Amino acid sequence: MSTNPPDIPISASDVKKLRDETGAGMMDCKRALSESKGDVTAAKDLLRTWGLAGVEKRKARTASDGLVVSYLHEVGGLPPKVGVLLELDTETDFVAKTPDIRQLARNLAMHVAAMEPRWVSREDVPEDFLESERKIVAASDEVARKPENIREKIIEGKVSSVLSGKGGVLLEQPYVKDETGKKKVGDVVAEAAATMKENLVVRRFARFRVGEED
Repeated sequence: MSTNPPDIPISASDVKKLRDETGAGMMDCKRALSESKGDVTAAKDLLRTWGLAGVEKRKARTASDGLVVSYLHEVGGLPPKVGVLLELDTETDFVAKTPDIRQLARNLAMHVAAMEPRWVSREDVPEDFLESERKIVAASDEVARKPENIREKIIEGKVSSVLSGKGGVLLEQPYVKDETGKKKVGDVVAEAAATMKENLVVRRFARFRVGEED
C-alpha cells in the first residue's frame, strides 16, 4: 500500500487569487500550488524562484524599447529643488506601457533622488575610483591590524559597502521603498523582469539639484 500523502485539491479560485497577487501565468500558479500542497506563501516563493531562474537567460535578449520618466521631489508645497530623469528599457512597447512598469520606473527615479547614486551598475564605476578607495581602506588602522591573509577580503568588503551606500551604485543600493532594508534595487528590477518575462534594463539616469554644478 502506498504511503504517499493524498494530493491537495487546487481550486480554480485559489489559482486565480495567486495569479492576481503575483502576475504569473495560470498554469504556473496551478503547478506552484500543487507542488507546495496548497501553501500560498510557499507557492509564491516557488514562482519567484522559477521566474528569477530565467532572468539570467533574458539578460541576453535586447531591451530596445522602454520609457523615460521624470520625478520632481517636492516638500511642503515649496518649489522642487531636486529632479530626476531615468530611462528604463524593456523588450517591447507593450510591457513599457503597463502600469506596473511605469510605476517601477517612477519609483526608481524617486530612489535616485533620495540616494544620489553616481552609477547604474558596478561595471560603470571607473577603475581609478576603485583603486583610490582600496588604497584609502588599506591605509586605515583597522585593516593594518588584521592578519595579512585576510586584508584583501576586508578591503573588498569595505569597498563594496561604499558602492552600495548613498552616492554609490544604483543597482547595489538598498531599495528605499523596501521597509525590510533587505532588497537591493537590482533585486527589485530582477523580480519585475521575472514577472513580466522580459529583460528590463536601467539604462541611465540624470539627477539635478538646484545650485549644484555638474
